[in-house]
Amino acid sequence: MQEHVAPPLVEPTAKGSLADLPARNAASNPTSVAFSRKEDGRWVDVTAAQFHEDVRAVAKGLVAAGIKQGDRVAIMCKTRYEWTLTDFAIWTAGAVTVPIYETSSAEQVSWILADSAANGIMLETPSHQATLDEVKDQLPALKHVWQVDAGAVAELKAAGVSVSDEDLAAATAGVDRSSIATIIYTSGTTGRPKGVQLTHDNFMALADNAITKLHEVVKAQGASTLLFLPLAHVFARFIQVLCVAGEAKMGHSADIKNLLADFAEFKPTFILSVPRVFEKIYNSAEQKATAEGKGKIFATAADTAIAWSSAQDAGGAGLGLKLRHTVFDKLVYAKLRAAMGGRVLYAVSGGAPLGTRLGHFFRGIGVTVLEGYGLTETTAPATVNVPDRVKIGTVGAPLPGVGIRVADDGEILIRGNNVFAAYHNNDEATAGAVQDGWFHTGDIGELDEDGYLKITGRKKELLVTAGGKNVAPAALEDRLRAHPLISQCIVVGDQKPFIAALLTLDEEMYPTWAKNHGIPDVTFDQARTNDTVLAELQKAVDVANKSVSKAESIRKFTVLDGDFTEDNGYLTPSLKLKRNIVMKDFHDQVEALYSAAKG
Repeated sequence: MQEHVAPPLVEPTAKGSLADLPARNAASNPTSVAFSRKEDGRWVDVTAAQFHEDVRAVAKGLVAAGIKQGDRVAIMCKTRYEWTLTDFAIWTAGAVTVPIYETSSAEQVSWILADSAANGIMLETPSHQATLDEVKDQLPALKHVWQVDAGAVAELKAAGVSVSDEDLAAATAGVDRSSIATIIYTSGTTGRPKGVQLTHDNFMALADNAITKLHEVVKAQGASTLLFLPLAHVFARFIQVLCVAGEAKMGHSADIKNLLADFAEFKPTFILSVPRVFEKIYNSAEQKATAEGKGKIFATAADTAIAWSSAQDAGGAGLGLKLRHTVFDKLVYAKLRAAMGGRVLYAVSGGAPLGTRLGHFFRGIGVTVLEGYGLTETTAPATVNVPDRVKIGTVGAPLPGVGIRVADDGEILIRGNNVFAAYHNNDEATAGAVQDGWFHTGDIGELDEDGYLKITGRKKELLVTAGGKNVAPAALEDRLRAHPLISQCIVVGDQKPFIAALLTLDEEMYPTWAKNHGIPDVTFDQARTNDTVLAELQKAVDVANKSVSKAESIRKFTVLDGDFTEDNGYLTPSLKLKRNIVMKDFHDQVEALYSAAKG
């Protein structure tokens, strides 16, 4: 058994709640810019004083509507200022926020609202209203429905005029850090989503300690971030709290298609993302350079960036490497940084392993990726790499106030100020997940001599071949998804004679790749059976296989017609694969891979 516990850097306390943060910031730095929101194509600053005023006005509207302390109020909305405003207003009214992904189906919406017994919901669009209308008659507890696009914020502000400051203060009387702040429903990769109850202290204690540990990221002069991940996800939600608690400027970007344009205008100093976005940035830059006849230059620049970053962990780069790095910084790296706004120094990555190559590449171009690890049940981060000690290939050491233990069977256990209170209405699941104060994550990993964690797989996803070999599919899948042609993949082989894979093609990247590889007339629909494409995919498989033993390597693959997406139900909103559904629906394709195999 391995264990590493990081003592807290900030003294624990039970006092206060998340509702106090806007008031604190308004009192200490009223004119500082808390947010920048996009209105009519331009970014408009919102000061700490203005945010505090907005929060109180909306909170009074909630109180006027009859929302009482402890009531659950849901939010179903894209990432925008009104999401954050409503969240803090709910807390200021003494209530509990229940986030719902804005892409959720009517069935998912019904389950979350019913299980949480929410009596109010803030929607964003008429489309969300239509989704709710499908199931509203099944939700007798739901009394209040507001819609951002229909003027809900102004409506609540107007309704709250009659509520006194004393009435608002009474709404949070008795609420402290131990009180439930939110119920976040897990993505539901298997079975019904479980409601994770997180307290005010889960967010505040973790944020206080993270700010102290990551001071040069969050508290740097002019620190700012552009949030584009869904705020229904715990990772984005924690960063939201971190920014308000750390007084870093935050913006919201709801449409990932406009992300680079928003980066260019907003100019964040740090960003948070998931590995798939970093893969897209790299692959797009590589294919664009190839299309312009600069593919060899980009490849050399990428190799130089990776070599330079690797050298930082081994005493520093030699003179020749330094000179090449300096040249490529002007020719290539500066342009890549400019595409992210020109000021980004750090990128926080979570949700899945990033891979050492991409980690070194981004650090080599001047954007240090701080890879971390956590779950909804741990209020997002439990471990993270820090600027003064980055170990690429790991997800960092425990944050202050957090302990990591690796059990004898390799399972990662977590305890500390970030671990959830309980699953809502599910004592049995809570008892199964938390034992002797340690949360059992279901992930497999190992700790190094410095307490840095490396994720090696997921306990429930381990494949056991017919020959008895245990295989963790994640390592192979992560490497395959890094290829520009591949959108999604699932490694299969449980109780089978060898390991195989189902692949899907990336429709967005394909046209550029096809042109660069001399097959511009081969349509996307034809690509899955094209010899040039299949040969390239085999190369990607061969590269991925280098990371595992022969018994764990992929021996056959097939390319599916279509993709795994959130819309068709094969991915969760946080882009995790719903393996059980994929395996059920593509049973025939899996069996076909083995039909001609012997023993």
